[in-house]
Amino acid sequence: MSTTTSTAHPVELDTKDLPAFCPNPQMPIWSHHPRVYLDLSHASEARCPYCGTVYRLRAGQVARGGH
Repeated sequence: MSTTTSTAHPVELDTKDLPAFCPNPQMPIWSHHPRVYLDLSHASEARCPYCGTVYRLRAGQVARGGH
């Protein structure tokens, strides 16, 4: 998982980082909100409904089905 937490730069994930959730471990404690899990199984990108951080699968990575 990259350490970028700005909404201007997406957080890039590998399949080993799934399931995707926000806030991620690299975010500063002051920016935490309730944890939400993001579904990347239908699209390679998802946006956190709380803070707007964009999470994206790295090129060539494919998310497998949900739960």
